[in-house]
Amino acid sequence: MRRFALAAVSVFTLIAGSASAEVVGKVGVDWTGNDILVDAVADPEVTGVTCHVTYFDRGVIDRLRKGKWFEDPSNNSIACRQTGPIQVGDINLSQGGEEVYKSGMSLIWKKLVVNRIYDKKNDTLIYLAHSRELTDGSAKMSISTIPLYGQQVTWTKGKPAP
Repeated sequence: MRRFALAAVSVFTLIAGSASAEVVGKVGVDWTGNDILVDAVADPEVTGVTCHVTYFDRGVIDRLRKGKWFEDPSNNSIACRQTGPIQVGDINLSQGGEEVYKSGMSLIWKKLVVNRIYDKKNDTLIYLAHSRELTDGSAKMSISTIPLYGQQVTWTKGKPAP
């Protein structure tokens, strides 16, 4: 069932035009089949930056014991690093930034989302991982930053003024 959900999310992600993710780690945490997965996410508009996002994947035994068949917890974490020469494409410069990655955490309602925000004053890219739910927002979030100050960065549309 998890593979079907991941395949559906992958197709939706490609259609939506957001970043794609590759599972690069899987750590079993208990005997019920619960795992922590680690995805590598490349920002589609900022080359040379890779974010690693972790999330909890509930096993079948845990789903049988606790219910909530079609939902994983909202726990996640993110760490982003420069992994090559940075080239910034056409990014949203507003305070809300833009969504660069989205993955389903439930059959329909809950999503793990990564937003990118550019802090002009401090010349820094901020990546915010959080869960989005249709009915209940979640306060569980994490951030990671990529300082651009002093780095050789190419801006395809010119660097914005601070």
